[in-house]
Amino acid sequence: METSQIISILSVAIATSTPLVFATIGETFTERAGVINLSAEGTILLCAMSGFAIAKTTEGLGTVPSLMLGFAAAAIVGAAIAAIVAFGALTLKQSQVAIGFVLALLCADLSSFLGNPFVRIPGPTVPSFRIPILQDIPILGKLFFQSDLLVYLSYGLIVAAVIYFYRTRSGLMLRAIGEQPGAAFARGTNVVLMRYVYTLFGGALMGIGGAAFSLDFKAGWSHRHTAGYGWIALAIVIFGGWNPLRVALSCYLFGVLQSLASVAQSTIPNVPTQVFTVAPFVLMILFLVLTSSEWLERSLKLLPPQIGRAARQTIHSTPPAALGKAFEQD
Repeated sequence: METSQIISILSVAIATSTPLVFATIGETFTERAGVINLSAEGTILLCAMSGFAIAKTTEGLGTVPSLMLGFAAAAIVGAAIAAIVAFGALTLKQSQVAIGFVLALLCADLSSFLGNPFVRIPGPTVPSFRIPILQDIPILGKLFFQSDLLVYLSYGLIVAAVIYFYRTRSGLMLRAIGEQPGAAFARGTNVVLMRYVYTLFGGALMGIGGAAFSLDFKAGWSHRHTAGYGWIALAIVIFGGWNPLRVALSCYLFGVLQSLASVAQSTIPNVPTQVFTVAPFVLMILFLVLTSSEWLERSLKLLPPQIGRAARQTIHSTPPAALGKAFEQD
């Protein structure tokens, strides 16, 4: 494989991973706060439809205003769905898993029903925007700076999330309410309120991720337009160990698998296209299984102690201790 082809695969992988970056970092915020939002599949679908529908109906205002309205609408829809999850889980203290799963099915069907008038019609898309000077940097310019504004915003989101999580007092408190909510409450934090805030914020980011599919990566709308990506987003959060940087890198890994599947599809025409369509999803789940299996643990023990310990810390992940658990705030 030539260098130019490798660069092309990686640049496409980075661009196509952008919607997942927004969705997974949003879910990372939510789960770090101790709430599981299993509605991701339906949320992404409904927000993709909503974003495209609003952008299409306001197209007369101009491309940029219509796109901004589309993304804003998707963020609002995502936050509204997350609010239902938060209300059911935090106020009514019902099962977070059950609420999220029901919403995933409901929102998926709603996206098909409400989005029927917008199926397979052209609409506004995020225009490409190459950054002067930076785009001319050898290799890196083609990889990172010849895309569009949404991709560049995803870079900023990753950096901001890492700094927020590990370099700010608010980030420390976020991790505290997901690990030891009782201790955070004893220090004067309104745990329930903060869980509401982070759940809605995570839902809004997930909504932007949904709109990124229909207004950029997979421009347009069709039934089940983003089917499967919500579930893979949930898996990526686990695979990334609830760490925003690892989560983002896992998104890019999935993007690389998708790009390689596209290349393989053109070079091996005798294999059914459905195989290459589902292959990235299967391989990503396989990575998740392998990194949490007893077989991997035994393999790491064969390495020198220091290397094995470092590899174990890098690969293994532990969910927030209070994830999915109701908190009684008296």
